[in-house]
Amino acid sequence: MSKQSFRQLGVSAPVAAALTDQSIEHPFPIQAGTLPDALQGVDVLVRSPTGSGKTLAFVLPIVERTEPSDAHPAALVLVPTRELASQVTEEFRPLAEARGLAVAAAYGGAPLKSQANRIKRAHILVATPGRLEDLSTRRLVDLSRVRTFVLDEADRMLDMGFRPQVDKLVRRLPRNRQTM
Repeated sequence: MSKQSFRQLGVSAPVAAALTDQSIEHPFPIQAGTLPDALQGVDVLVRSPTGSGKTLAFVLPIVERTEPSDAHPAALVLVPTRELASQVTEEFRPLAEARGLAVAAAYGGAPLKSQANRIKRAHILVATPGRLEDLSTRRLVDLSRVRTFVLDEADRMLDMGFRPQVDKLVRRLPRNRQTM
């Protein structure tokens, strides 16, 4: 654990309070090391083992840098599986709500239209490559205003053969964005 507080690292009072409500008091080293740059909008590359706090290391900057007035979606987190999409979405929820932001997940095995409707109202989108490519091809999601892009578990996505979908999706994103 870091001796610094989340507030000292630049996390807002409402988000820090939401962390405290979850009994998260101090940042893990991966969070303390990445938050200053990520909160400034710098591109960040992190490699760390499971359980080290990587998810919160990208969730916090997204929540802090996304405004309720931003276009929908303003942030995109691409993940390899529906299980991880659900997990990451749940990690976002209390922190996003603390700032008045909406988060939605998109993954295969769930109704396409209802996901598309939730995405239209969401500031933050967590999605698997196949489902997001489908939604994008059908013009049910607009990625042209994404300002922050996270490729979570990129190595696993490549191992699973998602590179063609990831490449197509990245080409649909604005060039001027933060990538983590």
